[in-house]
Amino acid sequence: MVPAAVTLGAVVLFAGLAVDRLIGDPHTPLHPVALLGRFIGWWGRPEYHSPKFQRAVGVVFWIVTVTLFTFPFVVFSAVAPWYLYLILAPFLLKCCFSWRSLEEHTFAVVAALKEGVESGRGRVSMLVSRQTADLDREHILSAGYESMTENLTDSIISPLVYFSVFGLAGAAVYRAANTMDAMLGYRDERERIGWCAARMDDVLNYIPARITAVLLLLYFACRGRFAPAWEVMRRDRHNRPGFNGGIVMAAMAGGTGTRFEKPGVYTIGDGEKSLDEAGPAIISATRAVTLVLAIVAGSTLFLWGALINSTGI
Repeated sequence: MVPAAVTLGAVVLFAGLAVDRLIGDPHTPLHPVALLGRFIGWWGRPEYHSPKFQRAVGVVFWIVTVTLFTFPFVVFSAVAPWYLYLILAPFLLKCCFSWRSLEEHTFAVVAALKEGVESGRGRVSMLVSRQTADLDREHILSAGYESMTENLTDSIISPLVYFSVFGLAGAAVYRAANTMDAMLGYRDERERIGWCAARMDDVLNYIPARITAVLLLLYFACRGRFAPAWEVMRRDRHNRPGFNGGIVMAAMAGGTGTRFEKPGVYTIGDGEKSLDEAGPAIISATRAVTLVLAIVAGSTLFLWGALINSTGI
């Protein structure tokens, strides 16, 4: 980043969060991530490719997809005058993360359960890949709040971290990579073609997931819940498959005193409270961690930009 861009980055970060809270994610097929999803859906069909070439296809199109999605962000950052950057960059950054939408999806599951378990099953099936037909109320809530907790890293912390370090291009690269993993990173017929997407998502989320876990531990320490958050994170972080999701889910479950469970796959937490009781605490923790990350990252960008400008580095 040039010095002016470093300083502007702090303003854009906070403005992007404000844009998210005000307008959320517009439901339009022209949304950049919707366009990205259609492109991934076009090339990411295993039946279009011979099994022996699917991994190679996945690698090549991972690079192509990241490049195509990121290119407009790079060009804009390079050529936009500072005043235009200040106006439009928050909206471009907003395209790369989802805070309000994440909450809305979780609230929709809770609201659907008021109409009955069947309604809750239908709503939560839009968020998770697991079979929902036989889930009871607690497991429906678990699926919904697990999605929120995992996506605290995937949909909020990671893109904001990559923006803070690499600017709009960093946020765009991350968003493209995470969207490919969300669509292709499964152990089914998509496993070979989605292999690269899944591995790259693991790599890109490795540090942000641990930043998220540390922020959760600090938050729960302020709430007098550090010990159970730490204990459950230490004990249960490997219960969930994958390198990153389990550490955040375990810290959240321990700190809020609840249990996340995917029947027959994993259990995380001790279940002192039901998810009906712990749900508001999960929402509060998600908001607190998001705001603390934004304050720390924004302040660092501002101070670094001021130092560069004052010293002429």
